[in-house]
Amino acid sequence: MPEGTLYLVGTPIGNLGDISFRALETLKDAAIIAAEDTRHTKKLLNHFEINTQLISYHQHNARERSQQLLEKLRAGQDVALVSDAGMPAISDPGFVIVAEAVANGLRVAPIPGPSASLAALVVSGLPTDRFVFEGFLPRKKEEVKKRLQALLDEDRTIIIYEAPHRIIKTLALCVEYLGAERRAVIARELTKKFEEILRGTLGELEDILAKRDIKGEFCLIIGGNLAAADKRETAWWENITTDEQIKLLINRGYTTNNAIKETARERGLPKREVYAQYHQQNDKE
Repeated sequence: MPEGTLYLVGTPIGNLGDISFRALETLKDAAIIAAEDTRHTKKLLNHFEINTQLISYHQHNARERSQQLLEKLRAGQDVALVSDAGMPAISDPGFVIVAEAVANGLRVAPIPGPSASLAALVVSGLPTDRFVFEGFLPRKKEEVKKRLQALLDEDRTIIIYEAPHRIIKTLALCVEYLGAERRAVIARELTKKFEEILRGTLGELEDILAKRDIKGEFCLIIGGNLAAADKRETAWWENITTDEQIKLLINRGYTTNNAIKETARERGLPKREVYAQYHQQNDKE
């Protein structure tokens, strides 16, 4: 008997109209649906008249439940894994069953769907060509401090998830360790009735939320440290002379001719000019 497939099914992050036809078909055809919160997922299934068996799969039972699901997969049954919203296995315990399935040679297939992190990123107006996903920051202040200090020189756009009761404290710590002037965006209640996008600096966003009654789920997008990026992009040889660069390359094993050639290439200078300058200065020594 062929083994079953573990389907990672993306579900709406708010607006039920965002679910795909393929996701609905997978949820209907699966032998069982494993959900982070069965009460939440039951509302989705009822809306689309899906009667597939539903069981819980969350951080407190992930290890035990994973073994039960593996048995079903080995018996040829398809399992659909969903989170409360968005793609499963991102900032939820879904990675446990995925890792177990892969380790046991079982098939895992993604059914792409909405993602709060990507939705917030593309609407932020901040660079999207390179980014880093941090998910939820640690709960202990010292651990948050270490994480933010590690991100200080990060030049990619940073994506962070945060709960409403912690967003103010998180913004305050970001201001303290990343700087009040760092560009940032808050995406709140994406795709829902009260969706809101707030843009500004970390300091400005902290001031805005400090005057509000905080509600909803938050995605914080922080611009990368451009000063750090510029510093890293500075050529290693810019603070030394042409003669010093050639000698450094020779010490690294280059022949004199190859060191001159490489120096000319990196600096965008004619090789003959660099060659003449080097020998004019060093033949006298």
